[in-house]
Amino acid sequence: MSVFIEKVVDDVLDFDYEKIIHKVIKESLEVEEIRQPVEVSVVLTNNDEIQCLNKDYRGKDMPTDVLSFPIMDSGEIGDIKTIEEHLSADINGQVQELLLGDIVISIDKLKEQAHTYGHSIERELGFLVAHSMLHLFGYDHMEKEEEDAMQLKQNIIMEKVGLYR
Repeated sequence: MSVFIEKVVDDVLDFDYEKIIHKVIKESLEVEEIRQPVEVSVVLTNNDEIQCLNKDYRGKDMPTDVLSFPIMDSGEIGDIKTIEEHLSADINGQVQELLLGDIVISIDKLKEQAHTYGHSIERELGFLVAHSMLHLFGYDHMEKEEEDAMQLKQNIIMEKVGLYR
């Protein structure tokens, strides 16, 4: 598993945010029983930058907490044969990692929501990563049943990493 984390703002996070991100991604993969080697990119930014992305990609001219950019279509992630088709060996025979996609998180929203919901910034970061990972796996919350399934998975992941409300 490769996780690339880029913090593109100077905002201070006074805890080991990289450890939390890695832990939540690892648990998300385990909960979904994804055993293939994967690559995920996480960008920590601010409200201005995420608002531009939200406008460009979703047509919503406002900041949001997290955006997910999956590489694969939602139906592909559950099909192991399809996943294996995306994996290839390099010239040394090493299996290349499956590119799951990108996660973009607003640190401004992260802090705001932690305060609003009355829990730690660490817990909010973990939640946003778990939520976004599920989107990378093809989950959505447009319908009540989908939202319930996604919420259950998020709760399982958060419990496994020990980030409680």
